[in-house]
Amino acid sequence: MSAYSAALPHSRYSCCMHRSSPHSLSTTQVLACGAIIVTLSMGIRHGFGLWLLPITQAQGWTRENFAFAIAIQNLAWGFSGIFAGMLADRFGAAKVIMGGAVLYALGLAGMAYTSTPLTFALSTGVLIGMAQAGTTYAVIYGVIGRNVSAEKRSWAMGVAAAAGSFGQFLMVPTEGFLIASLGWQEALLALAVASLLMIPMALGLREPGLASSHGAQQQSIWQALQEAFKYPSFQLLMAGYFVCGFQVVFIGVHMPSYLKDKGLSPQVASYALALIGLFNVFGTYAAGALGQRLAKKHILAFIYLGRAVAISIFLLAPLTPMSVYLFAAVMGFLWLSTVPPTNAIVAQIFGVAHLSMLGGFVFFSHQIGSFMGVWLGGYLYDRTGSYDVVWYMAIALGVLAALVNLPVREGAISRQVVAQA
Repeated sequence: MSAYSAALPHSRYSCCMHRSSPHSLSTTQVLACGAIIVTLSMGIRHGFGLWLLPITQAQGWTRENFAFAIAIQNLAWGFSGIFAGMLADRFGAAKVIMGGAVLYALGLAGMAYTSTPLTFALSTGVLIGMAQAGTTYAVIYGVIGRNVSAEKRSWAMGVAAAAGSFGQFLMVPTEGFLIASLGWQEALLALAVASLLMIPMALGLREPGLASSHGAQQQSIWQALQEAFKYPSFQLLMAGYFVCGFQVVFIGVHMPSYLKDKGLSPQVASYALALIGLFNVFGTYAAGALGQRLAKKHILAFIYLGRAVAISIFLLAPLTPMSVYLFAAVMGFLWLSTVPPTNAIVAQIFGVAHLSMLGGFVFFSHQIGSFMGVWLGGYLYDRTGSYDVVWYMAIALGVLAALVNLPVREGAISRQVVAQA
């Protein structure tokens, strides 16, 4: 038995790693279970802005106290997502999702009963952030990458993202109803119980052939990380995803308060967040489907530039419920539509063996942007009495993100492999 090195294109040597094994899960099963998990996880999260005013008023806190906890949540989500991805790639997604569901329930219960900004940041920020790392896209997309053929992968990722969007549409009015009928604390406890429904869904994502596939992996974790971080296109994708996080989390958390400050009713904000979720169903599905036909970097550039234009028009136009709903519909179409093409590019360049981990690193950049967007929203509001500066930053960053995605190279990377004779 001897070894020799050969420089082969990634797409050639890794074909055995990409095709479905005899023990792989069916596409229908993966999408059904993954969709329900993402619906619950992302749906619950998307409505957190509805709790900003009830909690700060009941506790006597500033908006910055609430925003800081959500900012910590986004950082914890992003940082924990790296390790959740490693564990999911190594041991399977099911165990990671189950652990995330338990943490979600504990974090929501803590969010209901903590009485200081510190304990609120620990429960709402750290626990829920870690829970989201184990129950959202990086982990679910790893299962999709391993069990869905490359010909359908971008489409399947679009379906999963659309499910998360439907969760936003479904859960936001549900959460508003729970707050109005039960009170904000009891509403959080009801969501804690609902989050545990992710556990039986995780059982449908157990991958029987995963353990045997590790012996065939061509790279160690360290080698995969070295390769990715030296590759300029990976860095550009991370930069674009930073902007995505900044924009969507600032809008998702602070828009309800922004609209109330402008004299609009809380129902307008609830309907706007629901519309974002509804139109995001179509946007994410369209982005995933188009990713099978068009250059994904061009899709990403269009999305980021479209956001900048939509925010600019929203700020310039007279503010009415109808203008809010139109803005929510347009932003909803562009909301999470970055997710399928970004993750599909990562899989296309580097393969699927370490997809959850690499997706976790890209998403960590997204969450650093989320931290900045939500925290700066609260910080600058408390000091200036206005969200205007952060809105302008969101516009400028959207243009920047459109530009940095254009040089991305989507082709499979060439790498040195060791073959055994």
